[in-house]
Amino acid sequence: MKINEVEALVGITRKNIRFYEAEGLLCPRRNSQNGYRDYGEAEVEALRRIKLLRKLGVPLEEIRQMQQGVHTVGDGMRRHLISLERERQNLEAAIRLCGGLTGRQERLEDLDAAALLDHMARMEQEGTTFMNKQKQDTKRRRYVAPVIAAILMAVLMAGLVWLFLWAFQADPAGAPPLPVLALFVAIPAAVVIGVIIALVQRIREIEQGEEDDARQY
Repeated sequence: MKINEVEALVGITRKNIRFYEAEGLLCPRRNSQNGYRDYGEAEVEALRRIKLLRKLGVPLEEIRQMQQGVHTVGDGMRRHLISLERERQNLEAAIRLCGGLTGRQERLEDLDAAALLDHMARMEQEGTTFMNKQKQDTKRRRYVAPVIAAILMAVLMAGLVWLFLWAFQADPAGAPPLPVLALFVAIPAAVVIGVIIALVQRIREIEQGEEDDARQY
């Protein structure tokens, strides 16, 4: 199978598949004739296992240890349960802190944030880890570059199409044959469609967290 077939079969994007290959979690064979990767049932099953464990939040290194036989599935799950329990304790601490703030009647500008941050810092020193959403605050900026690039390319290709049609109308006698003109128009139009498809795929990748080396899959 080719990578696009595996992508559709397992439900993992090719960028994630390439990432898992780079991490050494997947080692497809190489076709001796063309050098392309060949994926078989073994790779499909390996990806399904990776997908399962990643959906449960198992770290990549733990998956690697299980793949190498250093840990059994039970060993890995027991270790992962410790991490999940720690996360639950952190979440419960955040819930208690948020619950304590529900009775506050002051406006945000009157809130003593410094005192609360000091309290949270003491809790962190005791082992609590709070969620930090600041990294997600800049996620919106990641859309800007691909959107601008797509718009510029679409405008450029649309300009070429308009130029070809204008030249044909201005000098029909000197214009190329209609099949050639149709080809000249079809190529930029195909580029625009390709750019739109690439933009949609890029936006999906950003939304799925693949911007962070696919670790958030």
